[in-house]
Amino acid sequence: MNRFKLYRLLRRNNRLAYRRSPAFEQSMVAKVMMVLGGAMFVFYLLLYGVIMGMVVERGEYSTLMGFMPFILLIDFLLRFMVQQTPDMLVKPYILMPMSKYTVIECFLLSSLTSIYNWLWLAMFLPYSIIAISSGCSVAGVLMTLVCAQLLIMLNSQLYLLLRTLIGRSVLWWLLALAVYAALFLPWLLTMSEKGFERMFHFYVDAGSSVLLLIVVLLLLVALLYINRQLQFRFVYEEVSKQEKTMKVRSVNSLTYLSRFGQTGEYLKLEVKSVMRNKVMRSRFWMSLTLIATFSVLIAYTSIYDGAMMTNFWCFYCFGLYGVTSLAKVMGPEGNYIDLLMTHRENILSLLKAKYFFHCAILLVPLVIMLPAVIEGKFSVLMMVAYMLLCSGLLYFIMFQLAVYNKQTLPLELKLTGKGNFENGVQLIIELAAFIVPIAIVAILQLLFSETVAFTIQAVIGLVFTVTYPIWLRNIYHRMMARRYKNLEGFHASR
Repeated sequence: MNRFKLYRLLRRNNRLAYRRSPAFEQSMVAKVMMVLGGAMFVFYLLLYGVIMGMVVERGEYSTLMGFMPFILLIDFLLRFMVQQTPDMLVKPYILMPMSKYTVIECFLLSSLTSIYNWLWLAMFLPYSIIAISSGCSVAGVLMTLVCAQLLIMLNSQLYLLLRTLIGRSVLWWLLALAVYAALFLPWLLTMSEKGFERMFHFYVDAGSSVLLLIVVLLLLVALLYINRQLQFRFVYEEVSKQEKTMKVRSVNSLTYLSRFGQTGEYLKLEVKSVMRNKVMRSRFWMSLTLIATFSVLIAYTSIYDGAMMTNFWCFYCFGLYGVTSLAKVMGPEGNYIDLLMTHRENILSLLKAKYFFHCAILLVPLVIMLPAVIEGKFSVLMMVAYMLLCSGLLYFIMFQLAVYNKQTLPLELKLTGKGNFENGVQLIIELAAFIVPIAIVAILQLLFSETVAFTIQAVIGLVFTVTYPIWLRNIYHRMMARRYKNLEGFHASR
């Protein structure tokens, strides 16, 4: 079998694996939402493509290159939602009688030709048509079009490399920041309009040279080779369960939590899960890194000085860890859910422990964001209001997912773990968690002064926080009503 036939076979197997997933039918609503989101994305690309085409001056066919730093940064961030790394897909093929790199190569080529990469043509093509109609050179416009599309493909390979490294250690975010900050270096050095103009014209001039096209092609080939080596190395380590020698270190037994009985024991489990399990530890440190980054940007720059943006990022910093963690609530426990079902109200104690743990975590962003309070960007009342809104209303909404989540989340397999599909109810709950608190804040601030709005917001959050025993018990009873259905899902997704 030649590589082209193998490529087609692997593409077909990947589609069939998705369709045969036990969660395929449950994810229909999510897929419809993704299609609608994709349609909106294409619409905005068309709109911005027309706008960029309108600013083209006669003869300057490479104006598009001046916008590419922003396009590449946005593209990189969007890929976290739409693109898997190849090593997530190759586990079934590792032991088959074929070249050990063949499967990786096929999936790397698949990432290059993915539909998402070609969606950017919805921006590039309108720009090209308008540029040609404005009197620009046809050959120059075509070269710019090809170069822009190759940059998107190059960005896809850079994403694969950085995403894989970040999965190993959150410190690799520093490399990602350095790479994309380098694109804006002429602007960052001055942070002025002239700096922006200098950066814009630098890329416009570079885009008019064939040399840029050659450099992009060479970088693309180099990244394909690096990914080919790196992706296989990491996935092979994980699948073969290679042991790493670790230094013996003392383990904190957290005995002070024993006074809280069974709930205290589950609190110990939550803390040790974050400390010891690769997936949960990575998620924890990534959330704290993002919170610290946004806090510094808010405190010491004027990027988010608007009232709306300040409120949004204050809520985001408090709610980030809770949203990312509770989106898969009960997922880690799916690995040993049978044991939790053996004693009455075990699950209720576990839910209480999770709630206490996530409430305690809110103190971390409270401390991290103190520089923003000192700089006068946030008020103390605002901080308290958003912290209570998260501990109350946000967590009330997110904990509802415990009733419907039935996909086991691997604790250690970051690269080859099975995917977790969302069903319609889960998607609605997650959207509500993002929209409802922000909508309440917006309405309150529209009707009342800032102080009154934050006070009412704090009271709403406090009511949900104080009444946690009532709604957690309600969630527990609904979980028990679905326990056999959920158990079947946890077993099937291990």
